[in-house]
Amino acid sequence: MNKLKPTHLVLLIAAIIVIDQAIKIWIKTQYPIGEVVRVGGMDWFRIHFIENPGMAWGWKFGNETGKLILTLFRLIAVIIGTWYLSKMTKQNFSRGLMICAGLIYAGALGNLIDSMFYGMFFDKGLHFDSTIGDYVSYIGTAAIGSEGYSSFLHGSVVDMLYFPIINTTWPAWVPFIGGQEFEFFSPIFNIADASISVGVLVLFFFQKRLLKQPKEVNTPPTISTSQQHNDSKEIL
Repeated sequence: MNKLKPTHLVLLIAAIIVIDQAIKIWIKTQYPIGEVVRVGGMDWFRIHFIENPGMAWGWKFGNETGKLILTLFRLIAVIIGTWYLSKMTKQNFSRGLMICAGLIYAGALGNLIDSMFYGMFFDKGLHFDSTIGDYVSYIGTAAIGSEGYSSFLHGSVVDMLYFPIINTTWPAWVPFIGGQEFEFFSPIFNIADASISVGVLVLFFFQKRLLKQPKEVNTPPTISTSQQHNDSKEIL
């Protein structure tokens, strides 16, 4: 079976994390939150800078306590994932399965870095205001500074990729949603989110091939006998 070398797996994970973090830091330090830029003048490919305190694809998970629980869950998942990936590299798993596992792991680690450290390293960011019991945004462009906008494990995740490929209205005759606006693809995400999604989708659609156990090579059994063979022949 064609295996993926451990060094190649590490390089794949490192490349995704470096690209993900480089884009996030560049966006956060160069654009004010809420900024929208049409890439190449195209309406369907935009940079839309937002931050979210919760899960991938901008989903939220409760209040500040939920945020902390989610970050700790991500941390535990990454620790377990590190151990499991190390175990997988020592076994005969297929190259495709290892790549999918690496993509999922790298994406989880990429967003975990935001949640753990961004609140400490950046002077501005989406943060929880206990006086109103909700998250509040900020004005201006963030910078890396000595005083962070939040504490360890309370950073917000940076999202920026937006692909509104289809923007239309449902026909009036469609039940329940007729006349409402329809947009595909509406979520705003980052490279880490995309890495997780690609790994999960490929694993889901090709699971039979990727999870197929390698065939064992059957070697013919060695026949042992108690009789001693003499190579010399008796001449009568």
